[in-house]
Amino acid sequence: MTNVKAVETGWRGSRELWLTAAYDCLIDSGVDAVRIQAIGKRLDLSRTSFYWFFQDREALLDALLELWREKNIGNLIKQTAAYAGSIAEAILNLFDCWLDRTLFDSQLEFAVRSWALQSAQVGVEIVKADLARITAITGMFERFGFSATDADVRARTIYLTQIGYISMNTQEDLATRMKRIPYYVTIFTGSVVQPQELARFHARHSFPAATRRGRKGGEAA
Repeated sequence: MTNVKAVETGWRGSRELWLTAAYDCLIDSGVDAVRIQAIGKRLDLSRTSFYWFFQDREALLDALLELWREKNIGNLIKQTAAYAGSIAEAILNLFDCWLDRTLFDSQLEFAVRSWALQSAQVGVEIVKADLARITAITGMFERFGFSATDADVRARTIYLTQIGYISMNTQEDLATRMKRIPYYVTIFTGSVVQPQELARFHARHSFPAATRRGRKGGEAA
């Protein structure tokens, strides 16, 4: 969202411009900072311009939640359904979310979870999202022959680990994360990721071949 270049439409701005500024306020300072007057000042646009695009502040907040649903729920579920020849490759498809911000926005996830501490309504949205995402990951395991209970526990282990990363605002450089990923795949699935599967994953995320160790299977790459 922060990389979108919104173009002003006349002196009022645009819906996308106002939403982008609201997103930035949410990420930078939390939901209390998402105020029409403050956003207008940030954009150097009048408060009345806002009402060409949104009915009120609640409508703007709803738009932020919809953005979160589309990116952080919809995209994750799509990744669990993406083609994979093995459960290890399926997990790597899911891991695309953790490395590609166009698929999953960890900063937005953190901000919405923080917002939920102040809003019971948003808290309900979080519960629904957690269930939907865990259910999708569980289904992914079941498609590869895991029992319902095994699939559920593995799905929760993967999902809660990643939410822990987000909640703790854990920072890892790309090389460190890539080194750990084959081990995560083995721990989460009981399978060893194949070199060709890992190579495709590296290529998707522009991980330079020169930095890889060229090791096999579950060894660090």
